[in-house]
Amino acid sequence: MLRRRTPMKTKKFYPNYFTFPAVILFIVFYCVPIIAGFFMSFTDWHIKRLLTPKFVGFKNFVRLFGDEHFILALKNTVLFAVVTTIGIVIFGLLLALLLNSAVKGKAFFRTIFYLPAVLSLIVIGIMFKAVFKMDGGVLNNILMALGLQNLVNDWLGNPKTAMMCIVFVQIWKWSGFAMAIYLAGLQGISTDYYEAAMLDGATALQKFRNITLPLLMPAFTVVITMNTIGGFKVFEQVYVMTNGGPGFSTQVLSTYIYSEFSKGSLGRSSAMSLLLFLMISIIAVVLNTALRKREVEM
Repeated sequence: MLRRRTPMKTKKFYPNYFTFPAVILFIVFYCVPIIAGFFMSFTDWHIKRLLTPKFVGFKNFVRLFGDEHFILALKNTVLFAVVTTIGIVIFGLLLALLLNSAVKGKAFFRTIFYLPAVLSLIVIGIMFKAVFKMDGGVLNNILMALGLQNLVNDWLGNPKTAMMCIVFVQIWKWSGFAMAIYLAGLQGISTDYYEAAMLDGATALQKFRNITLPLLMPAFTVVITMNTIGGFKVFEQVYVMTNGGPGFSTQVLSTYIYSEFSKGSLGRSSAMSLLLFLMISIIAVVLNTALRKREVEM
C-alpha cells in the first residue's frame, strides 16, 4: 500500500521579507547620509563643486571656532538647552504633584496639559508668532486692554526678549509630557513608605525630600536626558518664530547649519552637523550615566 508523501516542514521566512523595504529605506535615508556627511565634513564640498570635493582635513572645524556667528549659535544652543530643561523639569514636576493629589477633574486637566506635546512644532511656532508679534499681537492687545501700554514690546523683534519667547514656547510644549512621566513614577510609589514616615512624625517636606525625590530618579533621568537632547536639536520654533533673528540673537546650531547648507557650503554644514552629533551623544551618555547612579530601587 502506497503512503501519501507528507511535505517536509520548512521554516517560513515571509515575515522577514516584509522587513526588507523598511531596512532598505533606513539604510538609504539614514545610514548613508550620516556616513556621507562624516566624510564630507573633511572636504571643501560646495554646491559649485558638487562632483569635485577636495579633502581639506580639519580646516572646516578650525574655521568654525574662529567664526563669531558659530560661537554665538553654540552659546545660544547651550543656554537654550539648559534653561528649557530646568524649566520643564520644575513645571512638569509641579503639575504632576498637583494632579496626583485629590483634585476634581484631574483627568481633564491631565489631558489639557499634555495636549501641547502632540501638537506640531510648526503649528505651535506660527501660533505663538501671532501671540508675540508687535502689531495686533495677542499679548500686546491684552497689555493695552489692561492699561499697561508701557509694557508693549516687539517681543520677537527685540534681541533682549526674542530668545526668552522661544524658551517659553519650549517649556510650554514639553511640561505636559514631563508631567505624564512624573505621574507614572508617582503612581508607582507604594503608599506604605508615606504611612511609615507619617508614623515617625515626618513632615510633608521631609516625605517629599526623602521618599518622593529619590524614588522619582528614574523619571528624572528620562525627562532630563530627553529634554536636554531636544534642547540641543531645537530648530522648528526658532526657524518659524524668528529665523535666527533679530540679527543673530536667536541663532542656534541647527538653524545655522541650515543657513550654511542653503548657501551651498555643504562641507562646512556637514562639519557643524558632525560637531552637533558628537556633542549631543557625549552629553546624553554622561547625563544618563550620572543620573542612573542616583537611582534607588523600590
